[in-house]
Amino acid sequence: MKRVLSRLVEVDETSVGGEEIAVRARQIETESSVVLAAQVDDNGIGRIRTRCIPGASSESLLPFIENVIEPGGIVRTDEWSGYSRLSNLVYRHEANVLRGKGQSASTELLPRVHRVSSLLKRCLLGTHQGAVSAEHRDSFLDDFTSGFNRRTSKSRAKLSYRLIQQAVQVDAMTYGDIVGRLPDV
Repeated sequence: MKRVLSRLVEVDETSVGGEEIAVRARQIETESSVVLAAQVDDNGIGRIRTRCIPGASSESLLPFIENVIEPGGIVRTDEWSGYSRLSNLVYRHEANVLRGKGQSASTELLPRVHRVSSLLKRCLLGTHQGAVSAEHRDSFLDDFTSGFNRRTSKSRAKLSYRLIQQAVQVDAMTYGDIVGRLPDV
């Protein structure tokens, strides 16, 4: 079972994939919207969670937050309206106003989640040469999140052992299962 993030968590959304031309604000057409959550761990980044979402609306953002952040935690975001109903839930919401503060404000007010976003995009462009198709983005995010969360593990040698251990406990998946399509009959 996946542990939820706790205490203070920074949350923001970004987009990955193709270049969007002539679209407004947080609208997407060929890219995928991704929401990221980074747990604040003293001055560093603790564990993270990521997920592709259909858009940056409350209907997409709030279920993600409820699923990955422990009730009663502090959720720090920008002032995007998609987070406005967050205070109706069981979280303390800290909305940082970024508008009019320049480019560096995002890295100063939400530094952890923006660092994770930058690393995610660097991995996508560097390791994968930007060639992760939309149907594989969820798997890419799972792999990125898993690797990031294990970066400080003291027992990294056990990773293969644990992977094999978990693999024999679940049913086999087809390619169609992975990309969310039914196989053609």
